[in-house]
Amino acid sequence: MTFSVFEGQQGSQVIFQFKASPPAMTFKLTGETDGIFQIQPDGLLYHNGALDRETRAVHKLQVSALNAQGATVQGPVPITIEVKDINDNRPTFLQLKYEGSVRQNSRPGKPFMYVNATDLDDPATPNGQLVYEIVIQLPKINNVMYFQINNKTGGISLTRDGALELDPTKNSNYNLVVSVKDMGGQNENSFSDSTSVDIMVKENIWKAPELLEIVENSTDPHPLKITQVQWNEPGAKYSLVDKEKLPRFPFTIDQEGSIYVTQPLDREEKDSYVFYAVAKDENGELLSIPLQIGVKVKDINDNPPTCPSAVTVFEVQENENIGSNIGTLTAHDRDEENTASTVLAYKIVDQIPAFPKEGLFLVQTYKGVFQLAKQSLKKQDTPQYNLTVQVSDKDFNTLCQVEIHVIDINDQIPIFEKSDYGNLTLAEDTAVGSTILTIQATDADEPLTGSSKILYRITQGDSEGRLGIDTDPQTNAGYVIIKKPLDFETVAVHNLVFQAENPEPLVHGVNYNSSSSATFKLIVTNVNEAPQFTQNIYQAKVREDVAIGTKVGNVTAKDPENLDISYSLKNNKRGWLKIDHVTGEIFTMAPMDREAESVYRVQVVATEVGGSSLSSVATFHLALSDVNDNPPRLATDHPHLFLCHPLQAPGSVIFEATDDDQQSFRGPRFTFSLGSKVLENDWEVKRINGSHAKLSTKHTNFEERVYSVPIHISDGGEPELKGTVSLPVTFCKCVEGSCFRPAGHQSGMPTVGMAVGILLTTFLVIGIILAVVFIRIKKNEGKDNVEIAQACEAQPLRN
Repeated sequence: MTFSVFEGQQGSQVIFQFKASPPAMTFKLTGETDGIFQIQPDGLLYHNGALDRETRAVHKLQVSALNAQGATVQGPVPITIEVKDINDNRPTFLQLKYEGSVRQNSRPGKPFMYVNATDLDDPATPNGQLVYEIVIQLPKINNVMYFQINNKTGGISLTRDGALELDPTKNSNYNLVVSVKDMGGQNENSFSDSTSVDIMVKENIWKAPELLEIVENSTDPHPLKITQVQWNEPGAKYSLVDKEKLPRFPFTIDQEGSIYVTQPLDREEKDSYVFYAVAKDENGELLSIPLQIGVKVKDINDNPPTCPSAVTVFEVQENENIGSNIGTLTAHDRDEENTASTVLAYKIVDQIPAFPKEGLFLVQTYKGVFQLAKQSLKKQDTPQYNLTVQVSDKDFNTLCQVEIHVIDINDQIPIFEKSDYGNLTLAEDTAVGSTILTIQATDADEPLTGSSKILYRITQGDSEGRLGIDTDPQTNAGYVIIKKPLDFETVAVHNLVFQAENPEPLVHGVNYNSSSSATFKLIVTNVNEAPQFTQNIYQAKVREDVAIGTKVGNVTAKDPENLDISYSLKNNKRGWLKIDHVTGEIFTMAPMDREAESVYRVQVVATEVGGSSLSSVATFHLALSDVNDNPPRLATDHPHLFLCHPLQAPGSVIFEATDDDQQSFRGPRFTFSLGSKVLENDWEVKRINGSHAKLSTKHTNFEERVYSVPIHISDGGEPELKGTVSLPVTFCKCVEGSCFRPAGHQSGMPTVGMAVGILLTTFLVIGIILAVVFIRIKKNEGKDNVEIAQACEAQPLRN
């Protein structure tokens, strides 16, 4: 049997009443009574003092029933007394004062020390459940907590603010007051204790090293240690992360944080590296922000200078002054710029040819600028010099090749082979593009250069630009060509002066003179030419109802020989126009109709009078603007409008109107009405839109026949025109939605007798045709048979 009793209760508390059957007369209690548990002879079990769970939490007892002689007749029965806990003990810290340290920038939330308290009460009950809390932080800067505590474990760690802001150079010591409460800290009657915690802030040793420098192409054994990183606490797992994702990453790290370069580096291949050092805990979690490691590859002079190209070409004009710059040779060195390894020196070591003397050129030692050194050059002496130039850095030499071309200058003027090209007579109708003369000048400068190329121009005698001169680029011959038609009436004689020049300017002190010019006389003879209209197409516009005799246009032509001109019309098919043969004025001579022809086109002929009767033709276009002169009508001559007979309900049909006048951009604007008031009892008409209307019946009492319904249609124009049309509406029997009328009832259809006669006549004609064909075929077959027989008789017999 098990009984529960709360500790701390006063004595004489009954626990249980035992009973026994005769011959049992009394009871006996044994076991862990501690002098507190007793049983009366009548079996009443009780305790006579307060229990203490912390002294004994469980009492093991036995109860026996005794007879009158004191012998056991029942039992013993085991009894368990569980002492239930009450909160009668306060929690107590194990130390009155704690001391600890933390590195700046440590990971927030990771404990760096613990405080511990104990409570004698049952830890399985709220009485022994402890809760920790930081109640004071000194100093507390800007009211920000730098530290936090796990309320269950007592582990103290940095807050996020503490991880970012703690700095031992500003404040290296902090004091915390930490409290602990039992009852889970949720009861007003809970007990508590407090302790003092001193914390020293140490400098963070998880820092990125300064930029590392590694000498390229090192011959030291590899891997070679270059630096070390270290987490604030032991046990960190280190690794490197390649920021640039290189195909070959030449760095590694061991678990002491030592970083190594695994192979020699080449600055010319890659001059710097950036990667990250990472520290993680035993669970693979980052302990802090990775450190960025920078490595600079330090240059050594391991590259010779290189020439910019296999051959560097410069040009210098002859007669250039001494000291003139010719060009700059810029060599390259792959070593690091702005260091002693890339300071280059230039020196001319050879000149070919050494004519007229050696040392014609010099080069600036550190700039590579070439200059004339001793005298001006003449292309006639040597057109090209080849120089060998030594380019040196502090350890290497390289030879570069330089060509210097001597360029001719324009110091010679073009000279015509003759100064006068005589006379030439041409008719004024000579074709444009014809070459009429070839001229030639020569130039003593270098051939095929801008100094020797010759351009010709006409300086006198062609103010209207009727002539031009094309130059042959190989021979410098000039071809005088007609660019525009010659005109005897304008200029009969052209006294031309030709000038020969170079596209390159002449050098100072040299000028063109009379040797560069020549003369030529062109005589133009008269040719009788046809009159010429001032324009090819004349246009005018009038209303189509313009009065007969109205002037609608005017054309003008002139004869180059100033002869009189007579005008006439061609292709005046409708006879609407006439022309004054003297003045060229055009008049109407008949009514015109835009609906027949909206643009009337005729040809105007101008013929010279008194000469060779030459003529020319122009076109006259007369656009006719519309006048409302056509009444409305039905859009279809024979509208097929029907209603099924007999009508079951009033019906309607839709019809369309139109007219031949030009429609406005808004379209037609017709209005509709019945042509007779008598019809208003049977019909009504309603406008649908500008071109359509609906004719409806007002009742169903119509006969099976065709009704012609007069409809008034007005076009609403200016002037307004009206028309009355007869709209046929057929009432007929309908088959599958279509009107059906017997053939005998429709006008224009043949009767049955007529149809039979037509059919018999058709058969008769076909029979005659077939008979003729048959007879012709038989005749042909007979003829063929005779020919075949004759052919067979002529053939020799064969075995």
